Amino acid sequence: MSALELAAVVASALGVWLTGRRAPVCWGVMVLASALYGIVFWQARLYADAALQGVFALLALYGWWGWVRGVRAAGQVQVVTLPPKSLWYGVGIAALLGLAFGIMLRTTTDDPLPLLDALLSAYSILGQVWMARRHLACWWLWIAIDSVYTGLFIIRDLYLTAALYAAFIVLAALGLQAWRKAGRAA
Repeated sequence: MSALELAAVVASALGVWLTGRRAPVCWGVMVLASALYGIVFWQARLYADAALQGVFALLALYGWWGWVRGVRAAGQVQVVTLPPKSLWYGVGIAALLGLAFGIMLRTTTDDPLPLLDALLSAYSILGQVWMARRHLACWWLWIAIDSVYTGLFIIRDLYLTAALYAAFIVLAALGLQAWRKAGRAA
């Protein structure tokens, strides 16, 4: 564990907690967390995850813009239903992009688990897009992704990050519960 990894953990946990509370400032915290984790993952030779952090930073800006437009008078973001067709379309596109990126990583890098790294990255992008669009389904996806990531980070000896992602599962479950409640109240 390094000081850099610790800082990334703290920023990430704060960002996810703020997201669960539907606070638009979460996106600024996520940009910082993405920058820190980009370096951590590059050092661990998790290249897809390092690149993913750049995408996350861009999506954080998109999310911030989208959430500011979707804020209610009470100051919290309005939850939006994800149509089933969009759900399946997103899942399918993420799978195809993940497979393609995994093949590229396998042939061009020393990534020890290129397909898993790439698929997790593709589905993380989907989760981030759904979150930016305020879809409740993002939390279900994050629970699944973070479960697999926890194991991956243990394998890569990133124990503090593995603990963070285990905590993310809990935070995602809490976010799901809060967003469900907010959706029913709307």
